[in-house]
Amino acid sequence: MTSIELTLPNGVKYTQPTGLFINNEFVPSKAGGTIESINPSTAKPICSVFAGDETDVDIAVAAAKKAYKSWKKVTPTERGAILYKFADLAEKNFDLLTAVEAFDAGKPAKQNSANDVTELINVFRYYAGYADKVSGRTISSTSEKFAYTVREPLGVCGQVIPWNFPLLMAAWKIAPALAAGNTVVMKPSEFTPLSILVLMTFAAEAGVPAGVLNVVNGLGSIAGAALVSHPDVAKVAFTGSTATGKRIMQTAAGTLKKVTLECGGKSPLIIFDDADLDSAVMWAHIGIMYNSGQVCTSTSRLYVHEKVYDEFCTKFVEHVKKASVIGDVFDDSTFHGPQVSKPQFDKIMSYIDIGKKEGATVALGGEAIDREGYFIYPTVFTHVNDNMRIVKEEIFGPVVAIGSFTSEEDVIERCNASEYGLGAAVFSKDVARAHRVSGELEAGMVWINSSNDSDFRIPFGGYKLSGMGRELGIEGIDNYTQVKAVHVNIAK
Repeated sequence: MTSIELTLPNGVKYTQPTGLFINNEFVPSKAGGTIESINPSTAKPICSVFAGDETDVDIAVAAAKKAYKSWKKVTPTERGAILYKFADLAEKNFDLLTAVEAFDAGKPAKQNSANDVTELINVFRYYAGYADKVSGRTISSTSEKFAYTVREPLGVCGQVIPWNFPLLMAAWKIAPALAAGNTVVMKPSEFTPLSILVLMTFAAEAGVPAGVLNVVNGLGSIAGAALVSHPDVAKVAFTGSTATGKRIMQTAAGTLKKVTLECGGKSPLIIFDDADLDSAVMWAHIGIMYNSGQVCTSTSRLYVHEKVYDEFCTKFVEHVKKASVIGDVFDDSTFHGPQVSKPQFDKIMSYIDIGKKEGATVALGGEAIDREGYFIYPTVFTHVNDNMRIVKEEIFGPVVAIGSFTSEEDVIERCNASEYGLGAAVFSKDVARAHRVSGELEAGMVWINSSNDSDFRIPFGGYKLSGMGRELGIEGIDNYTQVKAVHVNIAK
């Protein structure tokens, strides 16, 4: 069997696919291996899905390679129409996708996973509209030559997505790849295998030809490694930890695959003494506590000017207490859900212990929540210094470290003294200073008077160990094309 009937915590019954999705069919893995999906809210099993290995990856890649021959010839207008239909079907099944994402990943349904499904729909429509706008250029050369360029697809694209935003990360990668004429083999996280399979039930109805879009669930060390190293995969797109990103880049070097990596971060948020503190408090809360802190761009280290440090910390702690409503992910008022898994829970708790031992002040939280599942109180550390591990290392949880600064030059230097460079935020009413500081910060994205408000039309990516390449916007589709130059001799 490659499906199972499940009942969601909100009482809705649905059919959950459990097979690998290859050639528009759900199929069992050849060796019969499975992985178990755990509900983070209860720490209890939901169901098992088939887990692929090297053989299954070979089959999926072969299907994608075969489909590529015809898919790349489908007109851009037709590819766009298919992506539009895919978006329409996702919108029609909005509530189901939202609920399954909340169930499997522990994301509060109304205040979190619903936003992800909305952006999935927007991303598919954005790239559907862009499909017929990928173009080359003509180049002046000599009177005896006419030259032009065309942008062509790459071929089979291997995509590895994380557990913190399963549907959203899938959309960021699938939509531009298909719009540009590539085919896809995707490896979801072993912690969140369910929602992607539900999304795949709409592929054939949307008009996606067999083999164009394939999903192989499985362990990263087995299915992921096989996909990244496969000689017939032309490009790898990865979102996840920096350590895994390094291994992927090393593996891809063997066949010189095109690679885009969106990795870790330790994003700073600066609050100057002229900032609107109430606004800064609200955005700082969203910047670190949204999705239970499981966001690569989380502004997890705050630098507050010494003149307003105490006032900000008091306001921030009170706001986090009120705004981080903890509860059932299917309760509309819940903002703060569980961590995704026991390993992630344990990692975060170990960092909280480290912060305490390092001498930071626990202004809020600092412990697990006494209920079933993987819940941790939103935790605020104050009076930290830059040598502390909780300030330097990515925790990927609801833990924020707040330090003070004295001058613009001082805070810029401290913000940039990190191996990461994904995001950064600046709060100030002085427009000139805000732009000046944003220009000095070593980060791929800077928010002025906000935090973590991404937009599918704007490129997303980082500097340094936070990755390479960009997703979203025009840049997102550029990463799924290659340029061919054509020289035409017009001399007699």
